[in-house]
Amino acid sequence: MSGLQALQSTQFVTVDGRRLAVMDAGDWEAVVEWLESLEDASIAAAARSALAATHGDRARAGWARWDDVRADLL
Repeated sequence: MSGLQALQSTQFVTVDGRRLAVMDAGDWEAVVEWLESLEDASIAAAARSALAATHGDRARAGWARWDDVRADLL
């Protein structure tokens, strides 16, 4: 199920005067995954734009060198 489908399947209830959204936990996880994918795509687009603006110069675009960060990530 896509994130949008999960949102569309949300049901609403009113409890003590408050309107609450109710959804299946699996649907909730689909929404979270969908939002994370959108965030990742936005980050990648920004990095691609920064690289294009510097004509492919990774250092000027602010990209870290792999050798400088490898130990922190592995």
